Amino acid sequence: MDAYQVMVGQFKQFIEDSGYDYDDWDSVAEYSPGDEFPMVYVSWNDTTAYAKWAGRRLPTEAEWEYAARGGLAGKRYPGGDHVSHDEANYDGIGGKDKWSECAPVGSFEANDYGLYDMAGNVWEWCQDWYGSDYYSKSPAKNPPGPDTGSSRVLRGGGWSNYTYYLRVAYRGYYFSHNRIDGLGFRCVSGLN
Repeated sequence: MDAYQVMVGQFKQFIEDSGYDYDDWDSVAEYSPGDEFPMVYVSWNDTTAYAKWAGRRLPTEAEWEYAARGGLAGKRYPGGDHVSHDEANYDGIGGKDKWSECAPVGSFEANDYGLYDMAGNVWEWCQDWYGSDYYSKSPAKNPPGPDTGSSRVLRGGGWSNYTYYLRVAYRGYYFSHNRIDGLGFRCVSGLN
């Protein structure tokens, strides 16, 4: 899994190299004002196009949660049972969190797997379709997600959320064609 969320500068390179049709740059700049900030205003479709161009893919929901835990089984957040503004960008400012919207990627310490911003900053798209009751009937080991659905999974919480949404186990979802200010992504190696 990539250590960092995909940054604005990386996404610009993708657009330049591939000719992908993307035109929400004014919206991006409002919340992520520089190349080192997380790419926002990306749909699931945009993120999968980027991942394919990069020879990568989006993580499954199970992969994302495993990586976010950083080896701390049963903990609420990537760093333990509590999270503060010294550890993540969320709901206002305080401590090391001096950004009212997106923070530059990697502004806080990594989890024990060396992954940055696994809680807060921007929600991260996952490969899986969302199913509210999926885990009550899924395989226990490495569940692949439902075969179909109307929304895709989001994980990690974002800059505008309360700590409840930053919990490692919290599952969000959104329609795959929509773009909003708090949605970003990271990739993992290997194609689908």
